[in-house]
Amino acid sequence: MKRISTVAVAAAWLASIAIGQTAAYAADPIRIGVPVGLSGANSVVAPSVVQSAQLAVDEINAKGGILGRQVSLDVADDGSGAAGAQKAFDSLIFDKKDNALISMETSAARNAGLPIVSRGKVPFIYTSFYEGRSCNRYMYVDAWVPDQQVAPIVDYFMTQKHAKTFFLIGSDYAFGRGMLDFTKSYIEKKGGKVLGNEYLPMDGSDWTPIISKLQAAKPDAIITSTAGGAPNVTLTKQLRAAGVKLPYGNLAVDEGTAKSMGTDAEGIYISGSYVTNIDTPANHQFLAAMQKRFGADLKTPNDLSVPEYEAIYLYKAAVEKAGSVDTAKVIPALAQVSFDGPRGTIRMDKQRHTPLTMYLGQVQADGSVKVIESFKNVDPGAQCPSLK
Repeated sequence: MKRISTVAVAAAWLASIAIGQTAAYAADPIRIGVPVGLSGANSVVAPSVVQSAQLAVDEINAKGGILGRQVSLDVADDGSGAAGAQKAFDSLIFDKKDNALISMETSAARNAGLPIVSRGKVPFIYTSFYEGRSCNRYMYVDAWVPDQQVAPIVDYFMTQKHAKTFFLIGSDYAFGRGMLDFTKSYIEKKGGKVLGNEYLPMDGSDWTPIISKLQAAKPDAIITSTAGGAPNVTLTKQLRAAGVKLPYGNLAVDEGTAKSMGTDAEGIYISGSYVTNIDTPANHQFLAAMQKRFGADLKTPNDLSVPEYEAIYLYKAAVEKAGSVDTAKVIPALAQVSFDGPRGTIRMDKQRHTPLTMYLGQVQADGSVKVIESFKNVDPGAQCPSLK
């Protein structure tokens, strides 16, 4: 009988362990955390964000996953604020051991979560439009900033509505103040004048004193920037009840929230990177897939949920380019990949932000948005010049 050397046996044994470890590794899912405001101000829009994430993961898994591994979602309620975000980020990064975080949040929640992202060293794709210039070595953004969004509304009001004076209303936190600071500067640069600049706490709901100041000021137009979701609803409803009929530009309302407002939203001017009636094959395919997946439970896709869908595909592309989920390899890859989605080609290569086609639109009686004008590949401007 032929003797088998102990070296050969040991080699075979080590090989079998390596094969087993590789198979086990391949079977482990890639985990994506979605911290989002299921309660609080963002609760109106958060369900649509989760649905977009679910569709992206379903589609990716149906085609073999990422690097042969299935993808799983961990959704955590951040309460739309700082305290809830700290708990959600900590749980997703250190308890769930998620490989990446991808989600829209209020700016307060994002700012509270970023130090935890830095400590955990995980990629974070922020999918919410925001006030701009929030920079972190682990964060990329695939949504618009004021450099891309404000000009269409202000320019239209000045040229088409002959507005020279404006009144600004916002939620009192980073997004509301950041957006309206930029807007005020832009209005003044264009020769207009801001007659008032008023804020209400993010969880506030009584806008009566501010509306009284608006009526006393007698501006030509109003522009608002509130926390996405509930504050949009309460402010708009109270403006309508007070009989305010001025040209009204809203820097924070999305199409889904507009539909939830009913007739109160009719006539609002918005500027954003996504509306459901974008007439492209990619958008038609996306909307059909959403309808098939969620049926009667479908929440209206919007400018806060569609970037979530695209961001998960961008993360997939970056991991595949890197050949690994290792953060040190994925972070530079995120600036080198692109995805052709419902909004067109998305590439986060402009200081970790992305050029976007922007749409100026007006909300119709049924909550849909009529596009007035589009602006191709609007640059996000200088956002994070110090980050490589």
